[in-house]
Amino acid sequence: MSDALLTYRGTIYPWHCDHVGHMNVMWYVGKFDEATWQFFNLLSLTPTFLRTQQRGMAAVDQHISYLQELHAGDVVAVRSALIEVKEKSIRFVHEMSNEESHEIVARTTLKAVHMDTQLRKSCAFPSFVATRAATLFGGGVPAQESR
Repeated sequence: MSDALLTYRGTIYPWHCDHVGHMNVMWYVGKFDEATWQFFNLLSLTPTFLRTQQRGMAAVDQHISYLQELHAGDVVAVRSALIEVKEKSIRFVHEMSNEESHEIVARTTLKAVHMDTQLRKSCAFPSFVATRAATLFGGGVPAQESR
């Protein structure tokens, strides 16, 4: 993922580990979730924008591959890249790496929908999201299109 951006850095603590001594799947999801909010922030879907405009983001599809175990004390990073932006949805990928070995330990692909929190329905992204995506990820990002 050459165009990926750093969206998370952290450490694996003993309480992240399960009874067999490696990080439990719930913590992978949690770290990926933190990376997601950093990713949205980079796309100008900031907490302030979401609150003031009565908007939200809802995950509608997620696929995770666990490639290597992580243990207490491991230092990790998540890098994220955009796959596509559509009128009301966005698809992106996160790769978690062990910062000591530089190996990819997990990968997740997500699809999220932009929501009107009052109507509880999907709604179109403002145009600045596609503009910001193009700025961050260059010409490889498809332009906004209808569903």
